[in-house]
Amino acid sequence: MDWVVFNIPPSVNKLPANAGKPDSGLAPQGSIQSMTDFGQPGYGGPCPPAGDKPHRYIFTVYALKVDQLPLKPEASGAMVGYYLNQNALAKAKFTALYGR
Repeated sequence: MDWVVFNIPPSVNKLPANAGKPDSGLAPQGSIQSMTDFGQPGYGGPCPPAGDKPHRYIFTVYALKVDQLPLKPEASGAMVGYYLNQNALAKAKFTALYGR
């Protein structure tokens, strides 16, 4: 269920709440949210089964050597990942835990 958003302008240093909802208009201007494993764009949020141990959610941010990736919103997460790795200058990851 990977959420991928790319072509975020370099001046952006945070995302507002609900930026992962494509119809909210809160994603950075010019950014693209590609298809998830659910077959639609957008962030679905964490949803571990009730009573299960906390699940890990890994977020990765890339610094790229290009201004934009030449991909359309219909691009799969795998295709975006290929372009990200081909153009990466650096990346940072953080892991969040969530359970209910």
